[in-house]
Amino acid sequence: MTKTHSRTLLAGIAVLAALAAGCASKPDSYYTLASSVPADQIAAPAASGTVPLAIELAPVAVPERLARPQMVVRKPGGRVQVEVLEQHRWASSFENELRDALASGIATRLGALDVSKGGRPNVQPVWRIAAQLKQFDAVDGGRVEAAFSWTLRRADEPRTLVCSFEAGEPVGTGMDAVAQGAQRVTAAAAAAMARSVAAARANPSATACAL
Repeated sequence: MTKTHSRTLLAGIAVLAALAAGCASKPDSYYTLASSVPADQIAAPAASGTVPLAIELAPVAVPERLARPQMVVRKPGGRVQVEVLEQHRWASSFENELRDALASGIATRLGALDVSKGGRPNVQPVWRIAAQLKQFDAVDGGRVEAAFSWTLRRADEPRTLVCSFEAGEPVGTGMDAVAQGAQRVTAAAAAAMARSVAAARANPSATACAL
């Protein structure tokens, strides 16, 4: 084999190795929607010997395009195209991240027991929340906009309250900034849902949602 052929072969092997490494590369960034609750929004612990409030958040309905672990962003200045980012993902599928973040945020703000995934108490009626994410748009270097609706019902009551909430946050450039904006929007929605539960508990005769 000549030196020229050897160099060509080695170059070809190097290219194939680089391509194989690229195909085998894993997503390099993972994000969560969960965030800490500000101290002034954390409810005081239930008094000793009392049964804590219980909440149950059903799986959150989200638009089909978002039901994936990859982050989905809208191109700046565009109204039609979106990008599904393989290298930037939520820690779990988006709808699961959203449910976990909302449930935790609501429970912490109410001092409640989250029984969404089991452990339902038999001595305390559960407040059931069924939420839908109606809109979620994220633009790198722009804004994160979201619109939620939910129904609220205590397990032993016939009344059902219907609530809605919209939130928007400006974000800087980069997926870290977009994820942080999404966290803030999610936290704002959790706070609104917690307020709706607190208002319904305070006014048993209410037939309209109060935030």
